[in-house]
Amino acid sequence: MDDLKIRELVKSLDTTSTGDQEAVWAQLRPLGVDVVPFLADAYGSTRKAKGRVALAFHAIRFARISQAAFELGIRALDDKATLVRYRACCICAYSLRADAIPHLRELLKHSDAKTVEDAAAAIDAIKRKNHHYFIDRSHSGMSFWTVNPEDSAR
Repeated sequence: MDDLKIRELVKSLDTTSTGDQEAVWAQLRPLGVDVVPFLADAYGSTRKAKGRVALAFHAIRFARISQAAFELGIRALDDKATLVRYRACCICAYSLRADAIPHLRELLKHSDAKTVEDAAAAIDAIKRKNHHYFIDRSHSGMSFWTVNPEDSAR
């Protein structure tokens, strides 16, 4: 698939239709990590929050291996939509990159309580080097976050 077609498909994620998004992602998924720069490039021009959520969501699995995915997460931390900020925190938490912490700390002052909780959980996961703690916020050891197959409970 050429770059023009990829850009066209990524642009069509900017919709409120979950079915349409799923159909588009079925075509983009085989590209693997190579799709991430296109997701990151589209973020700034994606108008619908649901579209930005999709861009961030599909970048999560690549947060450890793609600088573009990580940078998308950092940019999306400032999004106006709560769910986009949540997905951005997911990217940061899954990346386990300490350089995300200063950006996440900025969200600890956010007016949205959910965003504050998500940022704190992402910081905790990064500091403890355990992405599962983003989901298992009480550290019960009973909840696991499997993003990639190698993430299954240890």
